Amino acid sequence: MLDSAPRRSALNPLAKLIATAGGLVRTIAQPDLVQAVVRLALAVPFWRSGILKWDGFLRLNDTAIDLFTQEFMLHLPGGPYPFPAPATMAFLSGCGEIVFPILLVLGFGTRFAGTGLLVMTLVVELTVPDGWPVHITWAAMALAIMRWGPGRLSLDHLIRRLWALE
Repeated sequence: MLDSAPRRSALNPLAKLIATAGGLVRTIAQPDLVQAVVRLALAVPFWRSGILKWDGFLRLNDTAIDLFTQEFMLHLPGGPYPFPAPATMAFLSGCGEIVFPILLVLGFGTRFAGTGLLVMTLVVELTVPDGWPVHITWAAMALAIMRWGPGRLSLDHLIRRLWALE
């Protein structure tokens, strides 16, 4: 019969290393930090797109309107179809791409902002169906925000705590 004690003692340092690494990962990846990073990660692409649509306060640039008038199409069965009211759609898109990311970064109205960006992601997917690998990532982040909320590193959490004290 073979003695398993030498094998066990050789694996013991490896088991300790794995346990230490697991503990380190759990320490770093605290849920509140993860939620804040997910909020930021979802906010960035929409913010970057949104700032390109404006020439000033509530003044869309011509490119934004041209995109919704001439370039962007809804890829629905029997389509593609042009966007209805392209100037209005460009304005709403530009507003959403600025307001929702700001709300996410602040953690204010977080579930509302996540829902808004999920709807925008669905529209983007209908507009650019080949972009689904990126769009599904955005959808997953929006759904996570909608389900688990902003976490403790947010204005939503601070406001809830202040109201609970009164």
